[in-house]
Amino acid sequence: MQELIEVKNLTTGYGSTVIMENISFHVKKGEIFGILGGSGCGKSTVLKNMIGLTSPFEGQILIEGEDIVSATGKEKILIWNKIGVMYQQSALFGSMTLIENVRLPLEEFTDLPLEAMNTIARMKLKMVGLESFGDLMPSELSGGMKKRAAIARAMAMDPQILFLDEPSAGLDPITSVELDHLILKLSRNLGVTFVIVTHELPSVFTVASRVIVLDKASKGILAEGTPQELKLKTKNDFVRRFFNRIPEGISA
Repeated sequence: MQELIEVKNLTTGYGSTVIMENISFHVKKGEIFGILGGSGCGKSTVLKNMIGLTSPFEGQILIEGEDIVSATGKEKILIWNKIGVMYQQSALFGSMTLIENVRLPLEEFTDLPLEAMNTIARMKLKMVGLESFGDLMPSELSGGMKKRAAIARAMAMDPQILFLDEPSAGLDPITSVELDHLILKLSRNLGVTFVIVTHELPSVFTVASRVIVLDKASKGILAEGTPQELKLKTKNDFVRRFFNRIPEGISA
């Protein structure tokens, strides 16, 4: 499988605080890749670096060979057009209908007529099962529907890669499973590559092809592999406890 994203020797954090130091990993085309770890380990910081929202202290993040860290101007816009992002709180604009929210990227990055943008927005809403809700406001939606609408907006520009930040956060178990199945369906039908930051183990075991586990103490990657491998075969005590949900101080 072709490597779509390469993270090389990344050192990152905030202010003068280093959270992750000299980490490297890659994401293959078409896979669902998970970034896991305990609270405060730097998952969201790494994600922000990968989408070009913030810059790391050092290192490269190559998307199809183009470094989003050093890219500027039109170069960076071309990379951004290859990716879509769903933020943890959905980040839908409360004063806009779903159609208006989903077509926002099209308004920003294309010169399409309004009718064409609305048609594309409806298509994206249909893909996530919200075709009949386009005229509703975000306040009229359930939590799960907001997440689906945010994914529809992230897909507006037909990106090759979708980044999802804690997609299952705040959802009940049934809605969370429905969202997992939607991710699998989009991956299968569209061939989209997913990068998912999460700590929800049921979702990880349902959707993830491969994961990395970040560690706050060592400021590095503790393990990499399939969720099943890391649950059953890891020799690292923290990773074993993490995947088997065993608190520290309790023997397994």
